[in-house]
Amino acid sequence: MSAIRVLVVEDDPVAADAHAEYVRRLDGFELVGVARSGAELAVFLQPSGEAPGRADLVADLMLLDMNLPDAHGLDIIRRIRGLGLPLDIIAITAVRDLHVVRSAISSGIVQYLIKPFTYSAFREKLGTYRDFRQNLVEQATATTQAEVDQAFASLRPATAATLPKGLSAETLRAVSRLLKSLQEPTSAIEVSEALSMSRVTARRYLEYLADQQSVLRTPRYGTRGRPEFEYSWARNSADR
Repeated sequence: MSAIRVLVVEDDPVAADAHAEYVRRLDGFELVGVARSGAELAVFLQPSGEAPGRADLVADLMLLDMNLPDAHGLDIIRRIRGLGLPLDIIAITAVRDLHVVRSAISSGIVQYLIKPFTYSAFREKLGTYRDFRQNLVEQATATTQAEVDQAFASLRPATAATLPKGLSAETLRAVSRLLKSLQEPTSAIEVSEALSMSRVTARRYLEYLADQQSVLRTPRYGTRGRPEFEYSWARNSADR
């Protein structure tokens, strides 16, 4: 999958620089610009042709502060939707007003991140968006119910409170992404080598996914010593 192009929209210079640096540190993302006002943002939203489309935009994802000096985030979102621009939006703001949150959600944002936050929280939000995009946005022109369900589920990953003790949501997503990308079944040893973790840790995550019926677990025959299992992503796991 090509790098996701990100546009940061933030009026506070310190916050804008921090968000830009966070994007640069993430694999699979590319910072394409920073706008500090609605007027600056308008430059990035000008379509180059008669019909707006992906080729007309410099970004795939916008990180939007809801309180700009010359515009409100909700108005910006409505304008983008009105133009029909294929631009996903994550609201990054200190606004906690429930009406604003509901309005932003109904306008089609994919995530809502409340300031202040840590880099870990930022990485978590963009990681779930990356999974969402990989599962659905870059599918073929037609998709299945299972693929739609899986895409929306990726925006609501398991949290530390719902996972067994010692498992992290971030590592679980990394293991899941690896399995989804593989065409052949893999073993705990191979996963541990690919993700630079211990074999025991890799097996714990693989067994958890197998128990959740997201992964198929089958014996690997032809190996000497204790029986070894191999794991593959259950392509229809969202149906279960």
